[in-house]
Amino acid sequence: MEKLFKVYIYEEGEQPLFHIGPATNIYSIEGLFLNSIENDSKFRIYDPDQAHVYFLPFSVVMILDKLFDPVIRDKAVLERVIGDYVHIVSSRYPYWNRSLGSDHFMLSCHDWGPRATWYVHSLYFTSIRLLCNANTSEYFNPRKDASIPEINFYPSETTTITGGLPPSNRTTLAFFAGGQFHGKIRPLFFQHWKDKDEDIRVYERVPNNVSYLEMMKTSRFCICPSGFEVASPRIVEAIYAECVPVLISENYVLPFSDVLNWDAFSVRVSVSDIPNLKRVLLGISQDKYKSLQKNVKKLTWIFSLRNRIFL
Repeated sequence: MEKLFKVYIYEEGEQPLFHIGPATNIYSIEGLFLNSIENDSKFRIYDPDQAHVYFLPFSVVMILDKLFDPVIRDKAVLERVIGDYVHIVSSRYPYWNRSLGSDHFMLSCHDWGPRATWYVHSLYFTSIRLLCNANTSEYFNPRKDASIPEINFYPSETTTITGGLPPSNRTTLAFFAGGQFHGKIRPLFFQHWKDKDEDIRVYERVPNNVSYLEMMKTSRFCICPSGFEVASPRIVEAIYAECVPVLISENYVLPFSDVLNWDAFSVRVSVSDIPNLKRVLLGISQDKYKSLQKNVKKLTWIFSLRNRIFL
């Protein structure tokens, strides 16, 4: 199927709102995907009659960056840009109206990615939405939508972010660094574990003498709690560092979960079990841990940007 699968990309729309996106921040998947799919002949086709799916190449991040006024806070800019774009392509081509958009897809890693589709009924309910913010409580539909990983890409560090110590040399049980007042899960997590146990190292900001990446590479488990939105770039960072991710979230459809068995390489902890986190982690046998960590290592290439597997 991969050899046959073809994508038609609508050429309408001009940069910087279309055909380009960020490539060096928490929303980098938008820019990386746009750049890769538009320049990779493996998937792209220029004859729309031969396509299996049709890509709407707008960037939610760029629309908000260029048009959203933080003072006025007019969120309708998304409605105007995306609504007008769908109107243009549906007027010029027969494909949207033919399928009511069910063979069309968009991609967004911005927190407002789901919101961006509200304004076009068919885009919201019928089209395929590739979202980092894959939250079923916000009507993410895994029967038609797809969850994609959130990756905070550091181009200058691609050779140093991957790899880590073997299990026997990982001296820290669990590690987390990030904002405390970021959503509803993290305050509870900080309340129970910040400065409470030397085996679970929790920071809002890592000290100057502590390396975030090295802590991941030397920890057995890397805590990945949701923030304001369900997705967290720490999940991919943990996989890069060959550190077993500990997922604490609600209503999150994990990336590639239709083909990946996340229980084979990660640990899921419910929000109600946050007070019991250390007991849960210590309850994992050494053999089980080695199996989880071995599978994490196998996954590193899947999430590697160099392999562009997110296509």
